[in-house]
Amino acid sequence: MSASTHGYSVRRFTPERGTWSKLMARDSVVRRLDWVLLLTALALSAIGGALVYSATRNRTELNGGDPYSFLVRHALNTGIGLVLAIGTVWLGHRTLRGAVPVLYGLSVVLVLAVLTPLGSTINGAHAWIVVGGGFSLQPGEFAKITIILGMAMLLAARVDAGDRLNPDHRTVVQSLGLAALPIAIVLLMPDLGSVMVMAVIVLAVLLASGASNRWIAGLILTAVVGALLIWQLHVLDQYQIDRFAAFANPALDPAGVGYNTNQARIAIGSGGLTGKGLFHGTQTTGQFVPEQQTDFVFTVAGEELGFLGAGLIIVLLGVVLWRACRIARDTTELYGTVVAAGIIAWFAFQSFENIGMTLGIMPVAGLPLPFVSYGGTSMFAVWIAIGLLQSIRVQRPVSA
Repeated sequence: MSASTHGYSVRRFTPERGTWSKLMARDSVVRRLDWVLLLTALALSAIGGALVYSATRNRTELNGGDPYSFLVRHALNTGIGLVLAIGTVWLGHRTLRGAVPVLYGLSVVLVLAVLTPLGSTINGAHAWIVVGGGFSLQPGEFAKITIILGMAMLLAARVDAGDRLNPDHRTVVQSLGLAALPIAIVLLMPDLGSVMVMAVIVLAVLLASGASNRWIAGLILTAVVGALLIWQLHVLDQYQIDRFAAFANPALDPAGVGYNTNQARIAIGSGGLTGKGLFHGTQTTGQFVPEQQTDFVFTVAGEELGFLGAGLIIVLLGVVLWRACRIARDTTELYGTVVAAGIIAWFAFQSFENIGMTLGIMPVAGLPLPFVSYGGTSMFAVWIAIGLLQSIRVQRPVSA
């Protein structure tokens, strides 16, 4: 066909190469997202919203007379978390790998700020910075992410470059030093629950990196000795010691230190198979269980949704871990595998600890249930982690 017709030129439309590649890239990102992981996390947050509303709608001393106050804020926290996850995918875990020194330094500064007059005590834990306007920040939540990214960056650097098959001893020491600083600061708060999660993260990251088993055994031994020293040197606050005493002896002071755990078990046990119905829990309505919107949110599910509803939450958390394990397995770079492994350990241990303390099989440690509990910083952190997992999946080779 001629290039011109009836005296004017005809040019076949071809989009600019850059525009076309951007459109294709966006389409590829959307198609390669793990939608099961994303929708499961959203479902957990939605269930959490209903449970938080049930736990706070009658608590006028908390909601200021607005029964929807905590529900709206939970939805807002989830929305912000989702935006952070999208931003993390857009930046990519490999881009963040280069920014780890800056992120780590900022995280350490924020954690240190808690030990200054800027720090505040909320629910017995001196682990917060109150910014103003009712907004509070818990830097320890972000420290979990930077520990994962920082250790992964160090442990995978030479392996991904093809120089080694496994991290050498010097690299392991460097990564442990990187993790030790924020953990030590958080221990001084003291925020024992976060320290426990961080310790599990460190162990999982080393295992995933292929570090020598001697390091794993040495860390476990060090953790046991460290726990004994912490106990003997009275590093913990008295309320934390009392929590462990109540865990070891459930009959100890049921109206005092053992009150939370006893009331939690009563609430969950009273739900039976199908529960008393959402918003109809007598223990919840009667405000017998403290901190039901945060640490003890699982008791609302147990009482009002019963064994089936509470079991559904556990199943959904299991789906999140399953999809994360698939992402860790399918990536071809050690950095991605180690980051995913750290997130898996974080979610798994924190979920087990939170649910376990409501059932009396774990000590009360003040840890939120991922995606479900009310809390801004914790919600932001877990959604950033989801963004990291999605980025690892999106950026893996198509053949993987």
